[in-house]
Amino acid sequence: MAKVLHDFLRQEIESLHQKKLFRKLRILEGRQLPQAEFDGQSVVNLSSNNYLGLNTHPELVKAALRATEEYGVGSGAVRTIAGTMKIHMALEEKIARFKQVEACVVFQSGFAANAGTVSAILGKEDIIISDELNHASIIDGCRLSRAEIKVFPHKNLSALEGILQETERHPGKKLVITDGVF
Repeated sequence: MAKVLHDFLRQEIESLHQKKLFRKLRILEGRQLPQAEFDGQSVVNLSSNNYLGLNTHPELVKAALRATEEYGVGSGAVRTIAGTMKIHMALEEKIARFKQVEACVVFQSGFAANAGTVSAILGKEDIIISDELNHASIIDGCRLSRAEIKVFPHKNLSALEGILQETERHPGKKLVITDGVF
């Protein structure tokens, strides 16, 4: 069985190489900066999510060091089991006050936020109307919700309107979801 799996994976990898679809991880050497060193070469970094430069902000680095000394390097569990720490709650309360809302939840990534939020608020009896070019995290959240998913062509408002009219009498909740980048 192991040989069959090994041969299958080898063939798949070879196929990716032939199609020029094989992805090699780029190795960042040092900090995530606008000009950074990847694979031993200095390049302009246009692929970072460090939009505001907070990743390397001196005050945040100091605060992270202090928090690591006080709390350790991680919570030791996911938040829903035993990993919600007092500092998580303080951060969420502070953000809620700043946003002038009742409460907020901080996720460890945008992917987790999209996947977790959609599936938490909708269920089998609901309908999601989704832009065809939504990010994979939004699509995963939609699937996890088990709601019926209807897809409209990218930025096509008349198609969206048609789906809304078609589902007007549906008794469950309806969510129109589109990626914020659009």
